Amino acid sequence: MAIAEDLDRATDSQWDWVAEHTRTYLASGGTEGHENNGVRTLVLATTGRRTGTPRRTCLIYGTSGGDYVVVGSKGGAEEDPAWFMNLAADPSVGVQVGTRRFTARARVVSSAERAPLWAQMVNIFPLYDDYAQKTDRELPIVLLTPLDGPH
Repeated sequence: MAIAEDLDRATDSQWDWVAEHTRTYLASGGTEGHENNGVRTLVLATTGRRTGTPRRTCLIYGTSGGDYVVVGSKGGAEEDPAWFMNLAADPSVGVQVGTRRFTARARVVSSAERAPLWAQMVNIFPLYDDYAQKTDRELPIVLLTPLDGPH
């Protein structure tokens, strides 16, 4: 079960540029890295499904009501990203958005919720459409619901 405090002790992404972005984001308390190349990003901590240790990564996000919206794109790879497989096994996650840190519950959106959220996320980051074309899998959309109430 990942919680907000896991953000500081989690293992970084295997992707160097993501790991560096994540470390800068957290070291600044969220004042640097929240906005990156014109998009807003959050730091997500999940529990490793095989190791049980906390893992963290930075993701582009949108919002829907009081929830945060992220996409499991992995650049259009055939397999889901590790963070997605981790939260599918344990939906309790730690999140930092800017300077706000909280524990959240993750859930994959239903088919009925998907279309407007996909359109929103493609509007935020148009490459998601390209990624979706590169793979046969449906890129999962995840809602992160803060357990301490809306932002």
